[in-house]
Amino acid sequence: MKTFLKILLLAALVYLAIKFSPVLFGAAIAGLFVACLLGVAGLSVLAVLCAIALAFAVALSPIWIPVLVVLGLISLFRRTEAVPPRVAA
Repeated sequence: MKTFLKILLLAALVYLAIKFSPVLFGAAIAGLFVACLLGVAGLSVLAVLCAIALAFAVALSPIWIPVLVVLGLISLFRRTEAVPPRVAA
């Protein structure tokens, strides 16, 4: 009897799933549409943030370009390995 009730419950669930499938399909389409709109908004915000970062980099370039040149020259002429001391013979 328990198996019969399980099969009956499964049949009822399948019947309800078939009856509610148009509603679920509409909800899925609406969810995809909302996700698409949020994705477009997110990409727009990301583009604005990149533009702001680029504007700061361009505005501050008179400061950071000479600093990078000095740091590059220092690292170019600096010795990286330690020189062993000479032993007097």
